[in-house]
Amino acid sequence: MIGHYIQPKEIVIDSTLSLVKYYPNYTRTLPWYQDLEVCRQVDNRNDPYDRERLSRMYRYLSKEGECYYIKFRENGRSHLVGEITLYNGEVAIVICKEYQNRHLGRKAVSALINRARQVGWTRIDAQIYSFNKQSQRMFSSVGFRKIASESYQLML
Repeated sequence: MIGHYIQPKEIVIDSTLSLVKYYPNYTRTLPWYQDLEVCRQVDNRNDPYDRERLSRMYRYLSKEGECYYIKFRENGRSHLVGEITLYNGEVAIVICKEYQNRHLGRKAVSALINRARQVGWTRIDAQIYSFNKQSQRMFSSVGFRKIASESYQLML
C-alpha cells in the first residue's frame, strides 16, 4: 500500500500481460535470484540469493510500497516472468533472463508510471548500474532521464 491507497490485486496491461499483487511464491522467484547474471543486473552482486534473503527483500518491498509479479500469457499458459515494485519514490524491476528483451519490462514500467500518477506522485526515480545498458535503454524509452551516473528520474 502506498499512503492510504489500497493496492490493486491485478493491473491488466493487455491480453498477454498483467501485474499481479505480490504473494509468496519462492518456487518460481528463487531461481531468478539464483541466476548470477540477474543478481548482477539487480544488485551488482556476484552471489545468489537464498530463500531467507529473498523473503526479507519481498517483506521490505511490500511494506514500503506496492510489489507486483509480472504475469505473461503465451501459448495458452500464464507464467510469472518477473516483478516490479513502486516504493519510497522509486521503481525497481526484475525480469527473468529467458523473458528479457521482449519489451515486457517497458510495458510493466509504463503501467506503474500510471499507478504512480493515480496515487499522487510527482516523480519516480530508478537506480540503474552504469554497466546495465539494457535497463538504461528501457527506462529511457519510457521517458526517464539520467540525472546522475546511476540515477534516472521521470517527472510526472
